[in-house]
This record gives sequence, structure tokens and C-alpha cells, in this order.
Amino acid sequence: MKSQWSKQEADRFLKNYADPWGEDLALRTYASRLLGQEKSLVLHGGGNTSVKTVHRNLLGDDLEGLYVKASGYDLARIEPEGHSGLDLEPLRRLRSLSSLADDEMVNQFRIHLLNSASATPSIETLVHAFLPAKFIDHTHADSILALTNQPDGVDLLREALGDEVGILRYVEPGFQLAQATAETFESAPETKGMVWLQHGLVTWGEEPRVSYERTIELVSKAEAYLQKRARRSLSVTTSTSPQTAKRRWVRIAPLLRGLLAQPSGDADRPYRRVILTPLIGRETLDLLNSYRAKEIALSTPLTSDHLIRTKSLPLWVDSLPRDHTEAKDLLSRALERYRLDYEAYLKRNAPRLESGLKHFDSNPRVLLIPGVGAACAGEDIAAAGIVRDITRQTLRVKAQIASLGSYEGLSESDLFGMEYRGLQHYKLDTSDALPLRRQVGLVTGAAGAIGSGISRQLLIQGCHVVLTDLPGEALDALERDLGSEFGERVLAAPLDVTDPDSVRSAFDAATAVWGGVDLVIVNAGIALVSSLEEMETEAFRRLQRVNVEGTLNSLSAAARHFRIQGTGGDIVLVSTKNVFAPGASFGAYSATKAAAHQLARIASLELAEIGVRVNMVAPDAVFSEGTRKSGLWATVGPDRMRVRGLDQEGLEEYYRGRNLLRAKITATHVAKAVLFLATRQTPTTGATIPVDGGLPDATPR
Repeated sequence: MKSQWSKQEADRFLKNYADPWGEDLALRTYASRLLGQEKSLVLHGGGNTSVKTVHRNLLGDDLEGLYVKASGYDLARIEPEGHSGLDLEPLRRLRSLSSLADDEMVNQFRIHLLNSASATPSIETLVHAFLPAKFIDHTHADSILALTNQPDGVDLLREALGDEVGILRYVEPGFQLAQATAETFESAPETKGMVWLQHGLVTWGEEPRVSYERTIELVSKAEAYLQKRARRSLSVTTSTSPQTAKRRWVRIAPLLRGLLAQPSGDADRPYRRVILTPLIGRETLDLLNSYRAKEIALSTPLTSDHLIRTKSLPLWVDSLPRDHTEAKDLLSRALERYRLDYEAYLKRNAPRLESGLKHFDSNPRVLLIPGVGAACAGEDIAAAGIVRDITRQTLRVKAQIASLGSYEGLSESDLFGMEYRGLQHYKLDTSDALPLRRQVGLVTGAAGAIGSGISRQLLIQGCHVVLTDLPGEALDALERDLGSEFGERVLAAPLDVTDPDSVRSAFDAATAVWGGVDLVIVNAGIALVSSLEEMETEAFRRLQRVNVEGTLNSLSAAARHFRIQGTGGDIVLVSTKNVFAPGASFGAYSATKAAAHQLARIASLELAEIGVRVNMVAPDAVFSEGTRKSGLWATVGPDRMRVRGLDQEGLEEYYRGRNLLRAKITATHVAKAVLFLATRQTPTTGATIPVDGGLPDATPR
């Protein structure tokens, strides 16, 4: 590992942050980001850093302040406010206590904050308070963990790092660890840092660069030692290509995702789903196909910091049969065994559960499947992605340990103590405040005005959205726009609804990334202006292929997918007021959309038995959504303007004036109707919601 310290970058942080925050905290922010950006040092909120500096209070008195990373903050993206400031002297005096409960420790942190609005500081704040150095860095470096998680870890550390570091056997993080760390330091104050077995590395210095580069130096020594001492490589019994594994993943993911869904007790929303993301790569596949795979993989986490994300153990699933029914039976049995084991673990340790702290569900967060890879579960893609990244690092380090000797992790008592600790649970976002957070939606015709409006509103409500449309700049631009705002919850998949294979590929694309689909918005459609007298048969057939066959293909693919997944689902067809009030010279559109509408009504009859609701929204004229123009009105508009002698503005005013509410109908209005159905506000299926401002001719209402 090489130092990434740059004087130019350090000066940039001083320029940006020194004036409001002070030079010490500006440089603390820079050094913390350097650590956080190296995944082999910390992952997703792991690790913590601090700086001691002078704070001038409201009365003009100078206090010695400790600025320490707040709990759950990510070092890779931390801003100065991510280090909460505390009055240091009262914290140092806590060392005289013989014990300190977590709730009182946090109370002391809150009492001595320099700003009452600051986030709660790290569980390891007292470590930073009791050590004297100005800058302190704590990481969970892979190479250090590879040495410490072995039976002879102390000897290996001494051989790799010499006497430059203190060594401390595992102590539960918090007050006890802070006391033990201070005592270990005082016994050898000349050391550069300290290793906590099964936990990580601490370094310090009077300058941020010194502390940072001590981390790099010690980690590099550990890496070199591991490389030199590796005695054996993993023997792969069967080779699986990533391409083959990805095909297998797409086949089993909806089935697995359905089995992992938890009953909610809510008749309208009967399941609490998970998002599943895979870890598939040559390194992972070779490890899972090695002769020691099960021994290596079925071991406890590298550090207790990972427990709240991954649980103590993954679920190992033997190679799956190709037959769907057999695969479902095998997965069901494996999950049931895991749940029973986890519930027994909870029962054994129940007396130690903190009052008011809820236990996690009994499902695994990580499933390891030879020939497929690792399946990682979370409430949304952000949570599942954290599990995936931790799993990748964990498997890599455990394979490294296997090349040296054997693995030794924490005891069950230590594991439970950290998995069920309130200060750790505080880091998790366990709420489902956004109603579609756990769902995946697929929108056809997403690049148009209505489709883009629906997609945006689904994303605002937490949904993971597959944007589908014909390939081209319109779809690419929408992906860029929404992706910049909603990140990894946006996926674009080119789709031609007239091609069943293309529709199936779009569902596969969603499954490959998120494990399945829960909500399908059938929106793709095209228009034609022509009288019946002059209409060419082939022109009518073109609309039929898109509006009717495209709807059928979408409904069929959704039905097959939902049946495999087994947790119900929702389909919303974007219909039209023309189903109920057709227009002259608009017969092809009106007839084909009426056929699509009828297919959706039939789907509501056929799919209710598997918990799928099928509903329709019927909008009147939507001309645009922001800068995105309606494809339908690009076709229809010129004729309508010509017939009525209106320009574009006049045409829009005409359509506003013809409804009872004199309302301009927008894509957002249509999207809100879709959301009403997608969030299951009422037990409704087979229904149509008009979004037209009130058109008396467009009955039934």
C-alpha cells in the first residue's frame, strides 16, 4: 500500500475548510477521506478518526476539544461536521471509573458536546480521549485482520510488525476497550500504533500525515509478510465462468428473493421484501468451488464491526439443481435450518438482550452458493451493497488466512455482545419511511413524458426503477438525469415491447442487479392520426403490435415472474380516456388501447389468486414532462392544431378548458394515481382511475 498524501490536496482542504472549521479539522477531514477511500482499510462507516484542538467558547474561554467521527459516518465522504466536537477534559476524567454502562457513556458524550446539534460520537470516542496523541486513526485493515484472526495471531503480528506496535487481545468496544488501550499504550509509549486482535489497527501522531502514513506503513508491512508467508493456494475442484454464474443467478434470484420475504401481517402489503444483489466474479467463484470452501466461508466475521450488516454466519447452499421445484425445496430447507439455528442462538443469549432492543429477523444476510456466487440481502440496494462489499473483503481475507493456516474468530458471547448492542443498532436505518423502499419497479415507455414522470415519482418514494424504452438518446438521457439524482436505484434496459425475448431480457436485467421485480408499469404505446376510411391496414397493425401485443408481452412476462417469486405484485396499465371516449381520426389508437385495457382487466381476474393486483389509470392529454415532450402528442398535435386553427399553447388551453375542473393534466398527476395503486392504499384490483380533470363523456367514472 502506498501513501496517497498530496500537499496540493491538503492545501485545497485548508482553503475550503480552514476558515469556518480551523486548520486542524480541515486536515483531519482530508486524512480521514484518504483512509476511507481505501476499501482494504475501512468499509461503509467503519473505522474512526479524531483530532484534539483548541475550541473557544461563547465566553471567550479556550477549551481543549476532541473532534471524533460521529457514529455511522462514512470516512470516504466525510465533511468537517462529521467529526463531533466534545469538551475533552471531562471525558478524560471518566477514566477513573471502574465501569461505565453504554447509556451513561452516551449521555456523557451528549452532555459534553461543544454543539448540541452534533451527531452522537463513535462508540470508541473514549479511546481517542484517553490516548494523548493529537491525531488518531482507527481502521479495520484487511492485512491486519488476516494476521489477528488466527490462533497464533500475536506471534504473527510480532514477526510481521516487530515491537513498533502494542498488541491488545479482543476487548468489547466502548469503555472497557478505552481503558485497556490506554493501559497498553502507557506500558510502551514509544510505539507507533496498536493492534486490537479480531478488530483492527490504531495509529497516532502529532500531525495528520504522520498518523496516516503510520497506518500505511504498518499495513504495507503486514501485506508483505502475508505475501511472503503464504504456503498454499486454494485448490479449485470445479471451474465456473462468471457468465455461467450470472445466468444461474438470474434463474434462481426471484425464487430466492421470494423465500427471503418476511410475512408482514398486513393484508394489503403481506410481505417485507428484500433487495438481493449478487457477488459474482472469478475470485469469489474459485473460492466457493475450492475443496476448503465450506470450512473457510462458514466462519465468523473478521471484525465485530461487520456483525450488524452480515450477522455472525452466512448460509451455505449446496449446488442447486436445475429443476425449479427441486431448487425451491432445497433452498426452503436450507433457509429453515438457518432460521432454527439463529433462533436457538437468540434463545441461548436472550438474558443478555438490552431492554427495548428488537432482534433481527432470522434470515441470513449472505448466502453462498457454489457455481453461482454470493447473494447479499438488504432493505434496499444501499444496504445490500454494504453487505456485498463486506462479503467480498471477508472472503478475500479468509482465503488469505487459509493460505497461511487456520481461522480463529470471536466467541459466540463476543459476537452476540456486538450484534445486539444498542450503540451498533443506532447506525442502521431500520425504518421503512419510504413506502416503496423494498420494491423494484419496471416502467415500459419510460423515456416519454408520462413514463419519465412515473419513474421519477416511484424513485422519490424509494423504489428501485428499471427504465425501459427503445434504445437511443432519449433513454440514455433519462438514465443520466435520474441516475445523477437517485444513484444506484436507477437502471436502464433497452426494450422493444413487441419482442417477447426483449421483454424477458428487461426482467432479467432487473433480476441480475436487484433480484427481481415487484411492480410493472405498462406504459409503452404509439399513436396514429387517420380516418377509418383512409387507414392503411399495415399502419393499424403497427399500433396493434405495440399497444396490444406489447401489452400482452408485458403482462405475460410479469405474470411468469410474479408466479416464480411468490410474493404477489402489482401491474398498472397506463390506459387512456379514449377507451371510454374515442376520438374521430383516432380509431387505431382508441381501438388498440381498448384492447390493451381489456387484457389488463382479464389479467386482474387471472392473477388475483397469486396476490397480483392489476389496475389502470386513464389520463387525458399530457403534453410534456419538463423538457420531455410526449411522443403521442408529437404525432397527434399537428393534426389537432390544424383542425382547430390553434397553436401549441392554444391547443393545450383547449384541452384544459374542456374538463370540468379546468385542470392542466400533468405527468405528475398520472404518476400520483399510479402511486396510489402501487402503494396499495385500498384493496383494489381491476379498477380504472381517470386522470382527466373530469370528462363527462369518458365514462364509466
